[in-house]
Amino acid sequence: MIIRAEEVKAVRALQGLESAVASVRLRAALALGSAPDSRWVGVLIERCAVEPDFQVREMLTWALTRHAASVTVPGLIDALGSQRAQARSQALHTLSKIGDRRAWPAITRELLTDADDEVARSAWRAAVVLVPEDGAAALAEVLATRLGRGGHQTQLSLSRALAALGEAVAGPVLRAARSDPAAGVRRHAIATQHLMRDPDAGFGSALEEAKRIVALGPSAPEE
Repeated sequence: MIIRAEEVKAVRALQGLESAVASVRLRAALALGSAPDSRWVGVLIERCAVEPDFQVREMLTWALTRHAASVTVPGLIDALGSQRAQARSQALHTLSKIGDRRAWPAITRELLTDADDEVARSAWRAAVVLVPEDGAAALAEVLATRLGRGGHQTQLSLSRALAALGEAVAGPVLRAARSDPAAGVRRHAIATQHLMRDPDAGFGSALEEAKRIVALGPSAPEE
């Protein structure tokens, strides 16, 4: 009888994921995460690809982290090849939360340089969590090719990713980027160095200081 009751709850939760009401979908995702069942992992991953509400997507990710990585990671890796940007982005986000380094080979250069900013940002966050020690330098080189890209939030995400790799790994590519022909790349590299030295200063102030340094030209001292 207990098994039957649990089955009924699961069916209701699965139906709830299709509701037009976000709060109902949120409760459904919570229910499926509270009683993990590998049969529903595929459904949760599929819902991540189309769910319009941020809070519900976060709950779906939480629900997936409640399941065994051996079940969730293969499905999430498959989602990285989706034509739908949200599917790729959410799968990357979930992989970063799971933290299973067996997913590292799936974090390709194509994802790290994805044309969609949300996908790229998610890929950067996942990469710095999953990268093995012997792959960190190569990762930093790829991330450095994205310096100067996008708006404030995208640049902040990249700076945080590079900062997470540490000075020993990211320092050389950032110093090299200070000589890039593009002023935007130079500014972003300098701002990232500031953020690494003083994380509490804020990225906005780091960018302003970087603009001042770039404006001074070659005469500006390299810090």
